[in-house]
Amino acid sequence: MKRIARLALALGTAMLMTSIGHAEQKTFKIWWFEEPTTAQGIVWKKALEEFKAKHPDINVSFEQKTFQQLQASGGMILNSDQAPDVLEYNKGNATAGLVASQGLLTNLDAYVKKEGWDKILNEGDFVLSRYDEKGIYGSGPVWGVSVFGEYVSCFYNIDMFEKAGLKPPTTLEEWVAGMEAFKQKGVTPLALGAIDTSGQHLLASLAYTKADDAWVQNYQGLKAPLDGAPYLYAAQTLVDWVGKGYISKDSTGMKDPDAALLFTSGKAPMYVSGTWNLGTFASTIKDFKWGQFVIPTPKYSVGSTGNLWVVPKGSKNPDLAAEWISLTLSPKYQAELGNAGGVPIAADLSAITNPIGKNAAAVFKQISDKNGLGFYPDWPVPGYYDVLNQKDTGLFQGSLTAEQFVEEIKQVYDDAQENQ
Repeated sequence: MKRIARLALALGTAMLMTSIGHAEQKTFKIWWFEEPTTAQGIVWKKALEEFKAKHPDINVSFEQKTFQQLQASGGMILNSDQAPDVLEYNKGNATAGLVASQGLLTNLDAYVKKEGWDKILNEGDFVLSRYDEKGIYGSGPVWGVSVFGEYVSCFYNIDMFEKAGLKPPTTLEEWVAGMEAFKQKGVTPLALGAIDTSGQHLLASLAYTKADDAWVQNYQGLKAPLDGAPYLYAAQTLVDWVGKGYISKDSTGMKDPDAALLFTSGKAPMYVSGTWNLGTFASTIKDFKWGQFVIPTPKYSVGSTGNLWVVPKGSKNPDLAAEWISLTLSPKYQAELGNAGGVPIAADLSAITNPIGKNAAAVFKQISDKNGLGFYPDWPVPGYYDVLNQKDTGLFQGSLTAEQFVEEIKQVYDDAQENQ
């Protein structure tokens, strides 16, 4: 019996020591929503392995999320004990600005100096990191840090263009003429997720062809009732394009992945979407040459610095979160991002050997140097992403006229502007 008692005591002590050991091991939680095949997904996974190797005494826990999850429930997650230590979060008034104004994020001003981020990024790179007490971008503390850029463009099948005797357009008129040429050959020119992100991005791109500096600043800053004229032009143009067959009527119920598949399978010569597709397209398109052209507007393109690394107010490890941000902003991983086909925000272009990444980084610099980042159409108003998707669907399906479309999105916008 004594021997059994001694064994029980030894076993209990071992179990207690194991329990204490586990209790003492710190857990650091990282979330992001980039797909594994995207440039960010590929590069951040490599950075994650380095981070784990540097901290063998820490349980580094990564969870893959989706954009839709955080778009719909981000505020509730950040306001709970389930929030991670650092996560990727969508930038803009309606998302990062909203949760910052609700006190759900950590002020990163001290880390900007401590980690030297202000020596790597210029003030323009911090525009979407700063939010005031109302959650409006452009001023106030730094609540998040972006380590990449992004912009919406038109991906095109170079082989199909060459066969049709076409070059990438430099004006809207040339773009329309190219679509007509494809239509005459029996090819629907533009693949589009009409009820998804690419639908509203095309709509905003067309609106920017009629937008000046004041309109963009007022719109994104929620500084005035909505002047609907640029959107009226955009909405009517899309209705016309569907009527002319430039956009398939089938696309009126299509989401982005299905539209992207039409392009990557060689069935559609063009697809409007963002640079977040670059890594995936580079790895999946094998049967034809492809490229991208900036949608021809006078100045503004739909785009911005990328999503933000934010640190929840309840983070137990803010210093480690700052170290993680610095790692993904380092020259090593900025160059790797470009070589994976992404758009690094602070890379030495000479260190990028991948022509896709080098071109994307150069185009982003071209747009940002002329202050041509017009941002995204859903940013000004919380919940506007879903509003625009819903109203876009009505527009593409014919249940809303262009005038009704503008009237309905204006009502939501103006209500938010009056109540801020």
